[in-house]
Order: sequence, then C-alpha cells, then structure tokens
Amino acid sequence: MHNPPPPDSKGDRTTAAREIDVASLIGAGREVVLLHRGERYRLRVTANGKLILTK
Repeated sequence: MHNPPPPDSKGDRTTAAREIDVASLIGAGREVVLLHRGERYRLRVTANGKLILTK
C-alpha cells in the first residue's frame, strides 16, 4: 500500500516537485543566474562538482 505524499506548505493540496537536470540549466558553462521575485541568484558548479546557490 502506498502512502500519499505529504501536503505542501499551504496544507490543503499536494504537488509533485519538478525534477530538472542541472546540466539542462547550466549547459556547457559552470554557472547560471536565476531570477526569483526580482532578485538574482547564481547557481554554480564547484571544481568538486558540488552546487552553490548565492544571492
């Protein structure tokens, strides 16, 4: 038997998180700028292959 996913932060509905391969965002580079509510964030891949998100 499968348990339903937990409710989202609003508590009244459930949503599945989208899964996106980082390579599809960054492409051949090591960094991409994301815009969120008018703010810029940098998502970059380190030399060790880890991700860092900075404002």
